[in-house]
Amino acid sequence: MALTLVRSFNVDTLLGPGGALQSALPAYEHRPEQLQMARSVERAFTERSYLLAEAGTGTGKTLAYLVPALLSGRRVVVSTATKTLQDQIFYKDLPLLKDRMGLEFEAAYLKGRGNYLCLQRFNAFTKDPTFGSREEVRYWPMIQTWAGRTETGDRAELEIPENFSAWPRLSATADTCVGTKCPLYEQCFVTRMRREAESADLLVVNHHLFFADLALKGAGRRSEGVLPLYEAVIFDEAHALEDAASGQFGTSISNHRLEELARDAVAALPETDSRFTTLRALSARVRTHAEVLFTQAPRVLGLAGAEGGVPLKPDRMATLAGPLELVRQALAALSSFTSSEREPEMLALARRGSEMAEELTFLEKADSTDHVYWAESRGRGVFLRASPIDVAKEMRGRLYGGVDTVVFTSATLAAEGRFDFFARRMGLYDDEGVPVAEVRTIAVPSPFDFTQQAALYLPTHLPDPAAPGFIEAVAEEILQLCEVSGGRAFVLFTSLRNLERAYELTKSRLPYQVLKQGERPKQQLLEAFREMPSVLFAAHSFWEGVDVPGDALSLLIIDRLPFASPGDPLVAARIKQIEARGEEAFEQYQLPQATLALRQGFGRLIRTQKDRGAVAMLDRRIVTKPYGRAFLESLPRAQRVEGLDDLRRWFHADSN
Repeated sequence: MALTLVRSFNVDTLLGPGGALQSALPAYEHRPEQLQMARSVERAFTERSYLLAEAGTGTGKTLAYLVPALLSGRRVVVSTATKTLQDQIFYKDLPLLKDRMGLEFEAAYLKGRGNYLCLQRFNAFTKDPTFGSREEVRYWPMIQTWAGRTETGDRAELEIPENFSAWPRLSATADTCVGTKCPLYEQCFVTRMRREAESADLLVVNHHLFFADLALKGAGRRSEGVLPLYEAVIFDEAHALEDAASGQFGTSISNHRLEELARDAVAALPETDSRFTTLRALSARVRTHAEVLFTQAPRVLGLAGAEGGVPLKPDRMATLAGPLELVRQALAALSSFTSSEREPEMLALARRGSEMAEELTFLEKADSTDHVYWAESRGRGVFLRASPIDVAKEMRGRLYGGVDTVVFTSATLAAEGRFDFFARRMGLYDDEGVPVAEVRTIAVPSPFDFTQQAALYLPTHLPDPAAPGFIEAVAEEILQLCEVSGGRAFVLFTSLRNLERAYELTKSRLPYQVLKQGERPKQQLLEAFREMPSVLFAAHSFWEGVDVPGDALSLLIIDRLPFASPGDPLVAARIKQIEARGEEAFEQYQLPQATLALRQGFGRLIRTQKDRGAVAMLDRRIVTKPYGRAFLESLPRAQRVEGLDDLRRWFHADSN
């Protein structure tokens, strides 16, 4: 490791008044909250303990954990939920600490394998390049030129569409990578990335990569992991950990995955090889039976028209028993095809076929009480999945025994002022309620003055969300609210169905640029939103990790309280598990989860000390139901207004 520090450095000399940060930043403002958090993180590293740190928007929490992490002298992984924060840490915060504040260290930015060009697969693709459309063909010369000069192999260097269909054939996954047996292993971009990581003091990753690596190592495939040994972990945007961990610790078989296996099998041998004809026939058998299975599955499983996933019910899975068995047999035949140690790609095909057959059996039996079995469709993809109901056990078994310092931080960790909900979900207490390690907590408030900067509009004249005509009433309210704010609004929905309906009812009546999630890539939508007064209709991914400071965003409209749908298979399984323990699922799980989600949504509005704007919650239950108090108490202390005239006066007060 390369860490060499001036020993007089500590969090106070770096982040306190008159410290290195003040010297480095002309517009420096001392933030006591930042220093308070940094001292707590420093203590966690010194005592080798666990810390839950909630830090309100504007605290400067990134530097508050980076400084003590770098001063610790240990190799630390920083894991985030979004690429935006990864980029900020690596390209903005770390250069500030290194170039302008005098810290000497080495850092590495790591992404999943799928982000990097695989030289072996690139060479194979070059022999027979095929594309999903004529539009994609025009990118090929650029990709070839780039492949010959890139030093990282990171597709982020390329200006190609996010959905560029040929990229999966130019990159590798944990399934397709043959590791040290690859003839181009030494030149491999992932190998280079790994070696950079092995000499780094700080590793910047995302949650999906972190848990994918942990899952591979837990499965005994340590050589296929990406991360080197580390001594401590900092989870930023920690509120997103449960979903990320659940996805990576689960099992998933899809038509895409089987199609990729069949395609790779055909490409594994040259046509001149005497075995090629047999291998091509085995590949065609996998493809044919997979197409039958995944053509029938949406109808049989009830996926048509479903929003989100549907449970894999035993009677419906029994209807698919024939197609499932044929796919399993085809995979078994492919995995038993003759290969030797001198043919790593053939060995990888055999392993993949065998593993997928086992996973299909696991999915079909659906008899593990620790997992929930479900299916979903996304675009042309159909997925059969099994996810752990509770990631707490996985976290205890895979992570906590191997590291003595873990910091969880986010603007939203505490529900109703308590960390119990998050701590239980993360497995920081065992089944008897005993902490797995010394766990400390700290809640650092935002430096923003929400009483002056934000208003909270809570109308009670709208129908209940379950009542007929709710979304139509919401659409009319959106029109009036946007007239008050002059557009400049995010309209956030808890379901795609409501989003689509409200968008159709209002798009031609709003005198502003109207944008909708999914019409363009996320960054392009945000750029267009900033350019002129706009109204953006969005769901899911825009509830968090979106930063629009300034006047461009002055109004945040939320259609309903963000309770997770009890019809979602994973949510339903968690509710059932909690109730089986004799606990109350609404109080223990659904309500705290929803309050955290609402706080995340609210957090999109005020991003700097100069921002000013209003949040409109159109779900009357926040006022009329007893549990509404939990939501109101969890939100920043904004000025509450109940009528449109009051809201209009509040907005106009800004210009007086």
